[in-house]
Amino acid sequence: MKVKIRKGDTVEIISGGFEDKGKRGEVIRVDPDERRVVVQGVNIRTKHQKQVQTRQGRNLQPGRIKFEAPIDISNVMLVCPKCDKPTRVGVQRTLEGEKYVSHRVCKRCQALID
Repeated sequence: MKVKIRKGDTVEIISGGFEDKGKRGEVIRVDPDERRVVVQGVNIRTKHQKQVQTRQGRNLQPGRIKFEAPIDISNVMLVCPKCDKPTRVGVQRTLEGEKYVSHRVCKRCQALID
């Protein structure tokens, strides 16, 4: 199934942990095969890292590393740039020249998102 959220979009978290619900952030990475997205500043996790020597002879510093973990794509909604509200996304096909071109459309105000 095609994913309608892309890297760089602003999304709002609609479900999940109580500390993240309602937050907005920019999409950093999209994994369409796993149907997951990474949103900036949301779902922060802490990883305890050991000191590890890499192949180049450098050492990765030990300590606690904070990073954004992926969340399911069904837990986010795209924020329309025109009406500034979370919205569902539709796809509109238009004929430009001799080709059909797909555009993402806000279901609420019918504005083009791309």
